[in-house]
Amino acid sequence: MGIRGPSSGEKRVTREDFAIVLDFMPGGNPLDAHHPSHKNKPLAQAVGCTHFTLIEFHPKPGVAVSQGEKVCVSFKFRELRDKVGYVWGEPILYNELTTVAKSYLPEAVKAAVKDLEKVFIMFFNIAAPVTIKLHSLELIPGIGKKTMWIILEERKKPFESFQDIQNRIKIPDPAALITERLVREIKGEERIYLFIDPPLGVKDAIILGYLHRIYNMLGYG
Repeated sequence: MGIRGPSSGEKRVTREDFAIVLDFMPGGNPLDAHHPSHKNKPLAQAVGCTHFTLIEFHPKPGVAVSQGEKVCVSFKFRELRDKVGYVWGEPILYNELTTVAKSYLPEAVKAAVKDLEKVFIMFFNIAAPVTIKLHSLELIPGIGKKTMWIILEERKKPFESFQDIQNRIKIPDPAALITERLVREIKGEERIYLFIDPPLGVKDAIILGYLHRIYNMLGYG
């Protein structure tokens, strides 16, 4: 792990196979000043289920999608797209989300985190120091030095689930804490990126790349 350049916009979108719909605009988005076709053509905003990329897509003609619905956006397996037509190759930024999409984002991210429970449990089991004075675990909201040391002691017997962490460390809701951290990273509010690549345009970020590393360890895609 360490500092590395963020992946290109196209690569970020194409590596997502599924996404959770944040907002669906049957009449398009009249506030979109960058893409004329978005103003009057059905459009959806979504967050990727694997790398938490913010995506825009046009559903297939005559197809509607619902907020919270998981849809296939895969470039690799286009034949599996039963509802999604055209997926824009560049990710969008948080400030390009609609108000509705922004408000639903934490709930969608938490749903994805729960689906990836095995991945984030491994993070708790392998998280390492960033510097002599800062541990990766301390980048999770609600985890300070005292809790960090308890986690390091307890994980000598590896954690098995969010419930296991909750029982042994007394963290009220580990999935909620992971979600809060991910939303901050999606917004581009951090200097150190624990899980995802920083949004396009963020400069001089320190990228720890835990998601990439754990996916490789688990043989995910």
